[in-house]
Amino acid sequence: MTIGNDLRRAVRGPVLAAGDEGFERAGRAWNLAVDQPVLAVVEAEDADDVAALVTWARLAGLSVAAQPLGHGASGDVEGVILLRTGRLGGVDVRPERRTARVGAGVRWNEVLAAAGPHGLTGLAGSSPGPSVVGYTLGGGLSWFGRRHGFAADSVRAFDVVGADGARATVSATSDAELFWALRGGGGDFALVTAVEFDLHPAPHLYGGRVLWPGESAPRVLQAFREITADAPEELSVWFDLLRFPGAAPTVAVDVTFLGETGDAQDLLRRLDKIDGVISDSRGPLPVAELGSICAEPLAPGAGVNRGELLTGLDDAVATALLAEPIDPLLSVQIRHLGGALSRPARDGGACGHLAEPYMLGMLGLAPSPEAAAAVRARQDEISAALVPRTSGRKPYTSLSPGERAAAAFPVDVLARLRDLKRSRDPHGLIRANYPVLR
Repeated sequence: MTIGNDLRRAVRGPVLAAGDEGFERAGRAWNLAVDQPVLAVVEAEDADDVAALVTWARLAGLSVAAQPLGHGASGDVEGVILLRTGRLGGVDVRPERRTARVGAGVRWNEVLAAAGPHGLTGLAGSSPGPSVVGYTLGGGLSWFGRRHGFAADSVRAFDVVGADGARATVSATSDAELFWALRGGGGDFALVTAVEFDLHPAPHLYGGRVLWPGESAPRVLQAFREITADAPEELSVWFDLLRFPGAAPTVAVDVTFLGETGDAQDLLRRLDKIDGVISDSRGPLPVAELGSICAEPLAPGAGVNRGELLTGLDDAVATALLAEPIDPLLSVQIRHLGGALSRPARDGGACGHLAEPYMLGMLGLAPSPEAAAAVRARQDEISAALVPRTSGRKPYTSLSPGERAAAAFPVDVLARLRDLKRSRDPHGLIRANYPVLR
């Protein structure tokens, strides 16, 4: 009897294994440049189905990796059962408590649409497409992180299935160590089926993108440096060098501001002094339209990402970024961090805090192995030019295939996570995108 038939007897959700029609498509990562050589794909019907899968896998001596949609996949899943949690839906917003409870398959756009009419927001990132759970397990760097910290530190409780197949609700009072690890330590310790978290006030939200021709990049970067030098925590500003296929180079600034339009305009007046604007979408913004600022693709595609944390943004960094075209990269982005992200949260999770004031992200398309190699080479060049103004640490959600979880954590935090992994899952039944023991 094949593994597929065995699994079908154990779980209620659809099961696909090698040889089944649609198996390869079902096992794909969201980043199509990442290969996922999984043994089988299971789409769980509910939390009980997740527990049944874990029990079966434990008896079979196999591992399980959970991916609602495949964001953040590393490809480190050879011989693993891929658990799709897309059917674990449900969004319960309680405005009087300023909380939301969502299933593991829920995306951020669903939360923002439900919270926005109440003048509330969750701590979503640049794209509304990823799942709330996957994003939060990695810490979650939000548009509003400067004001409210990591998304993981807004979590109140997780519903999980442990490596023993038992269901549990994990909170600061029920299981403090696991609760700490799940808030930013990755998905290596339990399979999360739902999460409850705090929402934050957003009665007024301003946001949008300003776009200029590429030759304006030095002036735009200088304005970005000046704005971020004394920006209030309610203001988030990102700088983008862009090179879309078939188009001339451009430079952009993306912004959000938790406050009134007039106050935002005053804070951003330096941008208005730069001539040649191609487009400007800034203005009052409904929470549900947060993803329109960057307009990141919601469909899978092939790309190569690399992230670095910058210890500063001086003239040497500016020269390294602007001296040469970014080709063949699609974008080079600098995000202003600081604020609440730079302070240890009270009773915070494994995500900790970031002393570095800026984060660099580099993205290139990878339609072929040759294109991917060229993108990596350019990323290596930029990264080398920025040494020693990079710290070497990377947020967990900025890790890319080939990198290790160790890069995301201080030594003491990594040791604590590894001790927990060994005690709670000694046989490695649960596999995160970036396992802490590797």
